[in-house]
Amino acid sequence: MATSQHVPASSGQQKPHVPKHETPMQFLDLKAQYDSIKEELLHAVESVFTSQHFILGKEVQALEEEVARYIGAPVAVGCASGTDALYLSLLALHIGPGDEVITTPFTFVATAGSIARSGGKPVFVDIDPRTYNIDPAKIEAAITGRTRAIMPVHLFGMAAELDEIMAIAKRHELAVIEDAAQAIGATYKGKRVGNFGQCGCFSFFPSKNLGGAGDGGIVTTDDSKVADELRLLRAHGSRNKYQYEILGTNSRLDALQAAVLRVKLPHLDNWSRLRNDHARLYRELFTQEKIDHLVGIPFVPDGRGHVYNQFVIRVADRDNLRAFLQAEGIPTDVYYPSPLHVQPAFAYLGYSHGSFPEAEKASTQVLALPVYPELPASDQERIVHAIARFYAVKQ
Repeated sequence: MATSQHVPASSGQQKPHVPKHETPMQFLDLKAQYDSIKEELLHAVESVFTSQHFILGKEVQALEEEVARYIGAPVAVGCASGTDALYLSLLALHIGPGDEVITTPFTFVATAGSIARSGGKPVFVDIDPRTYNIDPAKIEAAITGRTRAIMPVHLFGMAAELDEIMAIAKRHELAVIEDAAQAIGATYKGKRVGNFGQCGCFSFFPSKNLGGAGDGGIVTTDDSKVADELRLLRAHGSRNKYQYEILGTNSRLDALQAAVLRVKLPHLDNWSRLRNDHARLYRELFTQEKIDHLVGIPFVPDGRGHVYNQFVIRVADRDNLRAFLQAEGIPTDVYYPSPLHVQPAFAYLGYSHGSFPEAEKASTQVLALPVYPELPASDQERIVHAIARFYAVKQ
């Protein structure tokens, strides 16, 4: 699951020294979103407290139906987190010990972690340096007799190359599990992600484009048997109280989270539009400042509808630029500072530095700028002006 287990309003950096005429910005202002829909949210939460039905129930069922309709999928099954959405999907597809799943090392740990947690083996494939998504041209070389699935990540809010991935999966009779944690509402040739593989996995972590008031997740699928097994797995394998058909776990979605998400879902397309407006303004400003040749801006291939969970630039002198911006009171974040194949948790897989050069290079150059829907244009101007000053000083 391509995500980050913190709300990056404070991005882990030290408190910046801000010039007197400036005020610190926020990387993500969740309070601004809350203030815009406060009354709706409080009414929804109060309704749950009045009902005293806190686990699954009518609110969760209604959210599942609404998300399925929004994505265009036949069915959606809620669960406790985006991580569990991935994990339960693997279990529902009976992927486990001895099985291999191909994915990308340039993602949040939950993507490969869910594979390992299921008993399977993550098999990494390098990324396309333009999109940061898995490079489909390198997938087939990683397929073995043990390969059972491909888990592409729609990173930063843009779909992976799904036509090629699905064609490879069909040729080799592999399942596809979409990690769409950052990409709810993103489209590929007019069709929303989560609609291509056997399972589409979404996160409702607060920093996501559709974020709850805590953790939550959902799986979309067109397979009624998979959906039924997902429902069993999330509730200890039980359909009826104290009767257990399979071994499951506790991954039920809270009714409070569902109520919050139901209020937010009708606003999602407008929030995505605002994120796209911010992306366009960033592009214009980089051109106006004549630094677009120094700053790699997000590449969006034809046919992709980006929802910009992150607006990620690419610069050769990333760490120095980030320190400069921090001193100016401008927050940034890095997704991701180290690819998974060189993390100690995955040392047992036998990869090393140099195994996936594009992912390793990207991890030293990517820098995420604020892009939340309520971001003022004046903040964007200040950010780009500061980046231009950094390069002017260097020259």
